[in-house]
Amino acid sequence: MKKRIDGSFLIMTIILIVFGLIMIYSASYVWAVYKFNDAFHFVKMQSIFFLMGLFVIYFTSKIDYHLYYKYANIILFICAILLVLVLIPGIGSVRNGSRSWFGIGSLGIQPSELAKIGLIIFVAKYLTNNKKKMKSIVKGVLPILLVIGFFFFIIMLEPDFGTSMVIVCTLIAMIFISGVKVSFFVKIGLLGLVGIIGIVIAAPYRMMRIISFLNPWSDPLGSGYQILQSLYAIGPGGILGQGFFKSRQKYFYLPEPQTDFIFSIISEELGFLGVLIVTSAFFFLFYRGIRITLKTNDLFGKYLCFGLIFGIIIQAVLNLAVVVGLVPVTGVTLPFLSYGGSSLLVSMLSIGIILNISKNN
Repeated sequence: MKKRIDGSFLIMTIILIVFGLIMIYSASYVWAVYKFNDAFHFVKMQSIFFLMGLFVIYFTSKIDYHLYYKYANIILFICAILLVLVLIPGIGSVRNGSRSWFGIGSLGIQPSELAKIGLIIFVAKYLTNNKKKMKSIVKGVLPILLVIGFFFFIIMLEPDFGTSMVIVCTLIAMIFISGVKVSFFVKIGLLGLVGIIGIVIAAPYRMMRIISFLNPWSDPLGSGYQILQSLYAIGPGGILGQGFFKSRQKYFYLPEPQTDFIFSIISEELGFLGVLIVTSAFFFLFYRGIRITLKTNDLFGKYLCFGLIFGIIIQAVLNLAVVVGLVPVTGVTLPFLSYGGSSLLVSMLSIGIILNISKNN
């Protein structure tokens, strides 16, 4: 019988990306005309990465995912080298205060995004090979936590707190489903909380984000400005929104609305209906991803598929939580929808691998 990929999973991904391109144009054309004298600048750039991503999905859906098991250590080593290189002045470029990019001009790639995939592959292999050892904290859990901690430390040197949190949450979730005792996660959660408090205290700008999160009006023109403008966009949306292309906040109120806060513009223009469309689409992807995970025959495929789909969903949840003011600003994009070629390519790479897992099982 001919093997087939999960068609509905792929179709929903394409629909989300196309919808994202439309909303990127709506959110960005004012800024694009002002900065580049070209209303289609951002959507053209994103379309280039979308076309590249289609090739990525096609090729990765053809590559047997067991190959990643074989080369997991090499993939992780390459990711580590790239993360170190990006920290070197003259090699890595600084954007928005973070030295986390390789690239020229507006084209760039974040090695931390690639490290996300590399770590998921490596942890999936580790959990597969050490199923019995995972019952022991010292012999099983501690070694993989040290690897995760090392990469967390390197990424925080950029600094990129948002991506590092997405990576840690994803990998901890993978370890959790491996059967480690819940009591351990309670302890590690408390330890992680202490660590996050220390990280926040060490960087004044993060403390300002916490303060602006608790009370945006304490600094409405500074640290609280972005979240206030986001809420001003979401508030008037109502059931059906202000109407397509009729956002007011994109007129230089919400900074670069096509990136992390594109969901605000979706909420303003399409209202609760737009919110329902986006959240339902992500829920569908998560449902299909978990379904593929449960149907996968081998343990490595199960861990890999779960890690990839959970990584996409936890990033989406974190972005939506930021936009509506439930958590402090982290700087993570909304997968498939936000402007950003690096994020889009890596998300589509994840989809391609999941499709191959669905085809082989």
